[in-house]
Amino acid sequence: MARPKITVFTKPWTEPIGPLADKLADLSFDGVELAVRPGYQVEPENVARDLPGAVRTLEAAGLATPSIASGYDEATIAACGEAGVGIIRICAPIDMGKGYLASVDAYRRSFDAVLPSLERHNVAIGVQNHYGTHVGSAVGLLHMLQGYDPRQVCAVLDMAHCAVDGEPVEMAVDIVKDRINGLVNFKSAFNRRVNGPEEDEAIFRVHWTTHAHGGYSWRALAEQMKAISFAGAFCMPAEYTPAAGHEGRQRMGDDVLPLLRQDVAHLRDLVNDLFD
Repeated sequence: MARPKITVFTKPWTEPIGPLADKLADLSFDGVELAVRPGYQVEPENVARDLPGAVRTLEAAGLATPSIASGYDEATIAACGEAGVGIIRICAPIDMGKGYLASVDAYRRSFDAVLPSLERHNVAIGVQNHYGTHVGSAVGLLHMLQGYDPRQVCAVLDMAHCAVDGEPVEMAVDIVKDRINGLVNFKSAFNRRVNGPEEDEAIFRVHWTTHAHGGYSWRALAEQMKAISFAGAFCMPAEYTPAAGHEGRQRMGDDVLPLLRQDVAHLRDLVNDLFD
C-alpha cells in the first residue's frame, strides 16, 4: 500500500511563495494545501494567472499541491484543472436565518451548478466538517453529500471537529468511508472550560493543540485509514490556540512551528509504522 503524503495547510503564512516553499520543504512535508484567499500568495481574483505558477514553484521545492482551500467558482475550478490540483476544500457554514436543511439544500444546488465543470477539469469539491454552526460531523457530511460521485463532491474528514462533536474515530470513518476522495485532516482539539467552578453555568471553548492532548487518537485514525485502503494526503491544518495572553483565534506565521514540528514528526512515525 502506498504511503499517504503528508501535507500542510498554508493558512499561517502570507510570505512570498518561494521562501514559503523552501521553509515547508525543510520541515519534510510532501506537499501543501494552498490557501487561495485575499492577502495570500494566490488571491481569488488572480487564480487563473497565479495558481499554475505557484504550483510549479512548490513542485521545484519537492512539494505537491493536491488541494487548495478556496471557493469553487468556474475560474477556480478551471485553474485547478490546469495546475493539476485535484480538490478544492471548503467548509459549510449554516445560515440559521434559513435553517439547517435549507442551507444544505442551497449548497447542493450550488454543487449541482458546477458539476459539469468539475467533471470537465477533473476536480472535486471537498467538504470538511467543522464544529459550531456548520455541517459539523461525519453523519452531517453523509447527509449533505448523499448521491454525489466523490470524484466531483467528496468528504474531507476532520476528526478534531468530530471529537468536539462526540463522534468516535471508528464510527466517523465508517460513516464517510465511501465519500472520501484522497484527503483527510489531522489536527487536535478539546473543549476547555474558561470560567471558574464557582460560576452557575460552565462555559467551554475549543482549544486547538498537539496530537498528544487532543480528543481523539491520531494512531486510531491512521489505522482506520489503512483499513479502508486510503490513498492520498494526510493534511495538517497547523491550527493551534495562541499562548495565554496573546490575541487571536489561532497562532499564525512561524509561531506555529514548535508545535507543528512535534505533530509532523509524530504523523511521519505513524505513516512509516503503518503503511508499507
